[in-house]
Amino acid sequence: MNIPRILIAGTNSGCGKTTVSLGLMAAFVKKGLTIQPYKVGPDYIDPMYHTFITGRDSRNLDSWMLTEERVRYLFAKNSVGSDMAVVEGVMGIFDGYGGNSLEGSSAHVSDIIKAPVVLVINGEGMSLSIAAIVKGFMEFDRRTNIKSVIINNIKSEAHYIMLKEIIEEKTGVKVAGYLAKNEEISLKSRHLGLVPSQEIKGLKEKLHRLAENISKTVDLELLQKLAKDAEEINIEDYTHPASWAWVRETKPRIGVARDKAFNFYYKDNLDLLEMIGAELVYFSPIADKELPKDIDGLYIGGGYPEVWAEELEKNTSMLMDIKNKIENNLPAYAECGGLMYLCGAIYDIDKKAYNMANVIDAESEMTSSLQRFGYVELQIIGGSLFSEQDLLVRAHEFHYSKTIPKDDEPVSYKVWKRRKGKDPIVWNCGYKKKNLLAGYPHIHFWSNPEIAYGFVRSCAKYKAAGIRTE
Repeated sequence: MNIPRILIAGTNSGCGKTTVSLGLMAAFVKKGLTIQPYKVGPDYIDPMYHTFITGRDSRNLDSWMLTEERVRYLFAKNSVGSDMAVVEGVMGIFDGYGGNSLEGSSAHVSDIIKAPVVLVINGEGMSLSIAAIVKGFMEFDRRTNIKSVIINNIKSEAHYIMLKEIIEEKTGVKVAGYLAKNEEISLKSRHLGLVPSQEIKGLKEKLHRLAENISKTVDLELLQKLAKDAEEINIEDYTHPASWAWVRETKPRIGVARDKAFNFYYKDNLDLLEMIGAELVYFSPIADKELPKDIDGLYIGGGYPEVWAEELEKNTSMLMDIKNKIENNLPAYAECGGLMYLCGAIYDIDKKAYNMANVIDAESEMTSSLQRFGYVELQIIGGSLFSEQDLLVRAHEFHYSKTIPKDDEPVSYKVWKRRKGKDPIVWNCGYKKKNLLAGYPHIHFWSNPEIAYGFVRSCAKYKAAGIRTE
């Protein structure tokens, strides 16, 4: 299968990879191309910007949580109908699982999907040494197909010309262009990364200026040619298990919380629920007064409930409806921010309390330091929403909060984080109550599709039993 594609990688976090990626997507769209965006790794916020720019849902390509076959399948499936795929990398190009493995890195994904790599380098204060950087990245792992370079933070045309000549003469790699230093197009951040796109005032104008700048200083035709010359890849299709048939016929409805407080979802997770047979109904825990009518399940993803806690607290009718439905056995799954929302209260960093749904007998407290970060492996304890048997899955955690139970709530997960040369760190996490499963880890359903199937099956059984409550 031949899909025109490029992967935008960086020498390190902070080199300007995201700005360049967004600018390229916007510039290609401005040229009239249909761009399918992707993000390497477990990121929710960058894909929001990708989607805003391209009008197509951005997807995550995570080669640690997913098999290589699944990465290629999802890449091919979601690229249908596009002129070109643009993949934004993660951290530095070789930075993968545990800081000492290529697994999960931009380099790993580029090799899996055979994507030509465009390396972004911060050119500020650089001269001849920039060639050594490019050469070093080329030599470190020759499977990584670095085909071009874009230089960020350029202060003058003369400086760019000098660096371009150095790189091309010393390494043979084509320099596609540069991005000038410009504070006007910088994007704000908060504790989990960039501020989500829907919260940025004047974002459309900022991206328009960024696209104009990129169009003037980057050779877009060169990048299009690299994309078109990408090697063909073989795709293994995904076959639905026969066991899905009954669930697909039942068509349960799952309410999905989605607004400015809850918007951390892998689009491929939502697609998989629909592939299995669920109908997804979106609602806002902030603006809507109650859950959608006639739902058979509930999915509350991550986000920033602590930022919008006051508005969430004021919507008492929604809080009461969620509590009543879950306590009447509505199947429900919550991740990270969703877990916090289902606690009795959220305490902000100043220890001010905001009342939440009080489904789980625990309180959530914001902290000044990161509590958990990185890839983890889960044992989902059997007899729960997903399965009667234990299930194993890979996941990711990233949060500045902790939940403190008031009583001995049954836990939902056994979690372990492996460390090179050391014993793994192991802990229990999450809560299991009625048909609710809630925890901090963000699960990619394609890591183990039986999880998504188990969730939809529980919702289908709930519907078939005729126990919907108004």
